[in-house]
Order: sequence, then C-alpha cells, then structure tokens
Amino acid sequence: MSIYKRLEELQISLPPVAAPAAAYVPFAKTGNLVFLSGHISKKNGQVWAGQLGKNIQTEEGKEAARAVAIDLLGTLHAAVGDLNKVKRIVKVMSLVNSTSEFTEQHLVTNGCSELLGQVFGDSGMHARSAFGVAQLPMGACVEIELIAEIA
Repeated sequence: MSIYKRLEELQISLPPVAAPAAAYVPFAKTGNLVFLSGHISKKNGQVWAGQLGKNIQTEEGKEAARAVAIDLLGTLHAAVGDLNKVKRIVKVMSLVNSTSEFTEQHLVTNGCSELLGQVFGDSGMHARSAFGVAQLPMGACVEIELIAEIA
C-alpha cells in the first residue's frame, strides 16, 4: 500500500516544511541517508509549550510527540520527494522537557514511534533514544529528530 494511502486512512495531511528558527537547515542528505533536524512540538500552529511532570502529563506529551512525527513526515517528504522512497526509519532521538522526577520520557516518545510504525509498517521500526531535558527552545514540551534511509 502507498504511504500516502496510509496517511489518508489516518486522516493525516502533510504540513509544509517549517522555516528554521536559527542557523541550520531542515534536513541534510548524505549517500542514502537523510538527517532531519529537531522539530519541536506544535499545537494549532503554535509552540506546544510545557513541562512533563509539571503542567503536562504523559498522555498529552504522547500526543505532542505524535504531532512532531507528522511535522517530521512533512519534512521527510520535502527532502526525498516521495515517502514511498523511504527504505527504513533508522533512528529517532527524542528530547522531552521534563522535571527531574518525571521518568516516562520513553512513553511520551511512543507517540512518535507508534505513528511511524503505522505509516511505514516494519520499515518504520527504528532505533531510538529518549532523554529528559530541563528546557527546550521556546518552551516546547517535546523535540524530535530523525534519520531515514532512502532506497
């Protein structure tokens, strides 16, 4: 099944690539790998700000990570021109703005990982890191970067 058909079934529209907020590019290609810069969580076009364990709970954080995954897919589409060319999602790195007591960064990151699995099937299963951090740009609750292999 086409990746775009899966996205349609999931009622997901790919967003355009966001302009970088600092001195970097949204993606870089080398060989058959595409590295996507970190994308911060957004809700209704605005930064999804907050801190897990303080004013955001795990389930909302998971929704924020899913939203980041959708933005990443939009950037990946722009980088490769056709998501059907994605051979594999290789690695996801997730930064979760959280209190020192919060220990469910891995569950928050599942919001991204589960969506990538739904969209790409077995090719969406990836290596992953999930970190708790004291702060993210603009107060975002989640930031995620991704590496993909292109056929």
